[in-house]
Amino acid sequence: MQNTINNIKPDSADFRSVARALTIVENDLQGADELLKNLKFIKDAPVIGITGPPGAGKSTLVNSLISGLLSKSNKVAVLAIDPTSPFNFGSLLGDRIRMAPHFNHPDVFIRSLATRGSLGGLSAKAIEMTDVLRAAGFDYILIETVGVGQSEIEIAGLADITLLVLVPESGDEIQNIKSGLMEIADAFIVNKADRADADLFVNNLKKIQLKEEKLPVFKTVASKNKGIEEVINFIRSRSKTKNSRRELLLAEKAYSIIRQKRMANVDKKKLQQDIAKALNKPGFNLYDFLDKW
Repeated sequence: MQNTINNIKPDSADFRSVARALTIVENDLQGADELLKNLKFIKDAPVIGITGPPGAGKSTLVNSLISGLLSKSNKVAVLAIDPTSPFNFGSLLGDRIRMAPHFNHPDVFIRSLATRGSLGGLSAKAIEMTDVLRAAGFDYILIETVGVGQSEIEIAGLADITLLVLVPESGDEIQNIKSGLMEIADAFIVNKADRADADLFVNNLKKIQLKEEKLPVFKTVASKNKGIEEVINFIRSRSKTKNSRRELLLAEKAYSIIRQKRMANVDKKKLQQDIAKALNKPGFNLYDFLDKW
């Protein structure tokens, strides 16, 4: 176990040790707590969260960002989170397919992760696994969330920089403010900006911002690598400044970890089985069931 802790570094030949450490943490295997407590952060690598509604092109955007970040001889880690089926607890984990051009690149490490029932766009283990990647010495860490829409604000507790990806037909811009996503973004990216009304949508995004300091709005066509350099320049510029929300971010991370540990003894499969049995009895009441369960 100690060798695993000491050897997590982003050498292409050593990606196995990084993967092994992530597996230990993700599955809470023996030694996971010791591994986390002994992490040493060599670099202050920025964690960039990519969030937004389904179909906005987040995976394509991440693929383009990887290409741009690699141009400066950086080593990049990607944690791509896919939704888990509530019925069979399986997950497609298809980001390795969507990011195929970089999957075998010696300076890119891509790990897919299932939400395992988490409703906030992040797996409950995503925070700890991100810290493992930070300790491995990567230059940039990209976190792509599942794209569940209004409940996806948990990324604010994990990422140093949060990019909200939208498309021109995202709908009523005022509704986007209500969703909470607008509150956690550091920049907006209007992807697929070659579509109709993209300029109108960008202008409306700029007008409806309520903060005194207006957030930047970038237009991209990730599939054609257009507008990506501007986004990368923004990431680099923000990475050099101290995050004003550091205390808030750490508090959110601590809260998520505490909640995860307190819920560790709740077996979701057993809960489902017990509910199935209780439903066979007349007068089933969920609240009475939970009080006794």
